[in-house]
Amino acid sequence: MVNCVHKFGGSSLSSSERYQSVAKIIIGHTQPGDCVVVSAAGKTTDTLVSLWQSYQQQDTQAVADILLQLNNHQSDLIEQLLQADLKRSALKTLLEELNIIASLAQSEQLKEAQLLAHGELWSARLLAAYLQQLNVHACAHDARLLFTLNDGELRHAQNKLQCNSVIDANKVNVVTGFIAANTLGDTVTLGRNGSDYSAALLASYCDAKQVCIWTDTQGVFSTDPRKVKKAIKYAKVCRTQANLLARLGNPVLHAKTLSPLKNTNIKLAVRSSFDVQASPTHIVKEGLAKKKRFITTLQNVDLLTVEGLSEGEVASVSQLIQHSLHHFNHNGEVYLVVPAAQTYQVINYFAGRANISESNLNGCAVVAPEQVIGTLKLQALEVLAEQTIKPRFVHQDNGYVLLLTDQFIDSDVQSTLHDKLVNKGQEIAIIVAGLGNVGGVFIHQLADQFERLSGDFSIKLVALVRSQEMLFNPSGVNPQTWEKQWQLEAKKYQSNDLLNAINELDYEHKVVIDITASEQFSQLYTDFVQSDCHLISANKYAGTAPTLWYQTLRNNLAERNLHWRYNTSVGAGLPINFALADLQNSGDKITRIEGVFSGTLSWLCSKYDGSVAFSELVLEAQKMGFTEPDPREDLSGRDMQRKLLILARELGVDLELDDISLSALMPVELAKGSWDDFIGKKTQLDAFIEEHAAAAQAKNAVLRYTGLLEITCDKVIAKVGITYVPNGDALANLTPGDNIFVINSKWYSDNALVIQGPGAGSEVTAAGVHSDLYWLVQNLK
Repeated sequence: MVNCVHKFGGSSLSSSERYQSVAKIIIGHTQPGDCVVVSAAGKTTDTLVSLWQSYQQQDTQAVADILLQLNNHQSDLIEQLLQADLKRSALKTLLEELNIIASLAQSEQLKEAQLLAHGELWSARLLAAYLQQLNVHACAHDARLLFTLNDGELRHAQNKLQCNSVIDANKVNVVTGFIAANTLGDTVTLGRNGSDYSAALLASYCDAKQVCIWTDTQGVFSTDPRKVKKAIKYAKVCRTQANLLARLGNPVLHAKTLSPLKNTNIKLAVRSSFDVQASPTHIVKEGLAKKKRFITTLQNVDLLTVEGLSEGEVASVSQLIQHSLHHFNHNGEVYLVVPAAQTYQVINYFAGRANISESNLNGCAVVAPEQVIGTLKLQALEVLAEQTIKPRFVHQDNGYVLLLTDQFIDSDVQSTLHDKLVNKGQEIAIIVAGLGNVGGVFIHQLADQFERLSGDFSIKLVALVRSQEMLFNPSGVNPQTWEKQWQLEAKKYQSNDLLNAINELDYEHKVVIDITASEQFSQLYTDFVQSDCHLISANKYAGTAPTLWYQTLRNNLAERNLHWRYNTSVGAGLPINFALADLQNSGDKITRIEGVFSGTLSWLCSKYDGSVAFSELVLEAQKMGFTEPDPREDLSGRDMQRKLLILARELGVDLELDDISLSALMPVELAKGSWDDFIGKKTQLDAFIEEHAAAAQAKNAVLRYTGLLEITCDKVIAKVGITYVPNGDALANLTPGDNIFVINSKWYSDNALVIQGPGAGSEVTAAGVHSDLYWLVQNLK
């Protein structure tokens, strides 16, 4: 039983290290009976083509040189990957085959397809042998024993029987891509990108559940991500659009790849062999994904008119030139878009029925839903006009517009087109975790926020998550009636349920907004990033996780061009992270931050004047909801310690949580036992505070609980604890409940920059989360 057919291209097998990476993927993603289709390693096919061309030109020295080059490359791979008998056998077979090629070339009996087949044969044999060396039950298959063609047509019924009789249900089957045989047993090739086609054919013949194309990109993007930084990776693309993109020159998928999957339930995924953790793009049946917007460029093409063109002829000439071709009807004539290098080959094929209409063209195609393509055509023409680019040929059809010009569409123009045509059609899915006081206020404010942002994106609240339940609706949850919907539709969930639901979302952007105080939920951040989610956190745990985990998360976000905003993790709605970033981005260097970063401890210390016992203030704050359920969590100072670490990392200081010295706002022994135990010993807390308050008063100061980060050339001081602040100091005059940040820098050395305001409260914290959401949407524009 074949569950999945995996395909690896030449870039995935370009070195011994890449073979090792592919082997790891196979071990982790296959089961007995699965198939692995491989291309020739690296540029091997190009080298074999050069060998063929030298042979045709009767350049014997070049043939010998290229054979030596092939020997060196393949021998190096074998030497680096295989050991003992496996290595000796592989080197012996390689030498024998290269000698046969040399002999055939010398006797002028070399055949092109048979020569080109060696690249895939070498890859399949080497990968299968390496897997065997790793104790994987694997075997190599020559696809010429699986796929037979008669007069260029695949013999589907016979091929299905051959595949089912040869594929081993107990092993990983490594199969050559690109090649097949005719009824006479001669080698034939399936054209460029033929290995993708081989994988799809094999899946259809073996009734596999899925085809997975492993490539050097993370999936299918709205445009070339190497040229446009803000290219969007789509989670799902419908087969119709994927086919159209392939015909218009998008390099990720070949049009032929999709044809064997037509009228089947076989799934197709495109994913990166260089970043296995990245989520794939699924190519799905019509109706299972909304139609997306794409911009694909064309370079050095000709436009031919053809009389009496049929679908079969398009397929035949595509096979001849080994390139997908797009044809269309324009003003009563049938046109073909042909790579300029193959134009005369195509004209000869049609024997007088084809003529060049326009030559030496560049340009682009915009692919989009039918209802917007007319508007996008006008916008594209406007952008090109602004860049003084005038199209020579414009054709609008179902779901696309073709704009052919004299000038090459460079990355700057492509980026501008993408901003104007693609970004405007994007949708954002929001997942909110945490439905307590802050979360409830945040959701209540969402409707107004959506209205403010609707000019740029369509934004939908698709999920609400509590500790054990979630409400998930891909079409959207009404933020004004969410509580009623929650009561009717919320269900118990496990983490995998949430992650699977997020992976299924068909949105250009996904944002997880974490308004919990859960360390367990923060540990899912790496999974959210792998599902291409942006992050907004009021939760402090991720920002204070161990450095290795934290830095890995940061790197993964950067690699995927994802954002992480967490301004409310310190200072509630105060713009402290924004201020620190702005100062550093403008060239300033921050040397010191001191302040009170806890609304609870600010209220307690500012309220305390000795007239009421400190423990009574703690109980009062608890009743008002100012503290954690167990106020000792606040008095421990751990919350302030985490906030100081977040600030330190914002400044690029490499610290762990334990590097910040911590002394609590209570005697150490009161941290032990239950809350009732604490209440029984509260007089110890009162005596502790009275003692410190008296010591502060003796120094003409007041008692405060602060965090301090001091950065000098040779050391970093980071501490959280009790401080005696001189009367008149900004920290001494703190309004109860406020947070305060006193910042010294190169520019603010003598006169500190002070940021002060409410450090707690549902309204201000929710507003801070909305501020992060607004920033994110503006940057996605």
